[in-house]
Amino acid sequence: MRARLVAVGKAPAWVDEGFSEYASRLPRDCSMELKVVAPRRNQSDEQRLLAEVRRDETAIVFDARGKSLTSAELAEALADWRMAGRNLALLVGGAEGFGAEAWRRAHQVISLSRLTFPHQLTRVIVAEQFYRAWTILAGHPYHRASRAGGHADGR
Repeated sequence: MRARLVAVGKAPAWVDEGFSEYASRLPRDCSMELKVVAPRRNQSDEQRLLAEVRRDETAIVFDARGKSLTSAELAEALADWRMAGRNLALLVGGAEGFGAEAWRRAHQVISLSRLTFPHQLTRVIVAEQFYRAWTILAGHPYHRASRAGGHADGR
């Protein structure tokens, strides 16, 4: 399975470095790459992102109004997507977010948090969460939420 994180506009170097750090940790059979699309005046960000979804990809939209998942639930979803044998288009909207068309075309709409993040930072968060989901499936110690209280720091 290959995942493409599709986002609008250039990001600062630290965002690209953060994304690359987590994407590079993923194995080849669960790889992630970044596709940046340029904003255009005559086309909405949503239209630009949706136009990038390939026929062999399942569209996953990240939107604050989407379904909240735990890291374990994202790992379950990742396992399902891998079993289905389809590649993913992970769509991160711009400052305006997504409208009805993206919701209609999405296989799933996921909220990363009820908090508001800069859309560029979302690239790093998505890459980290996919890496975390993969480590959960692989039994890797990176994700330690099973400790007392369910928090990574043991609280």
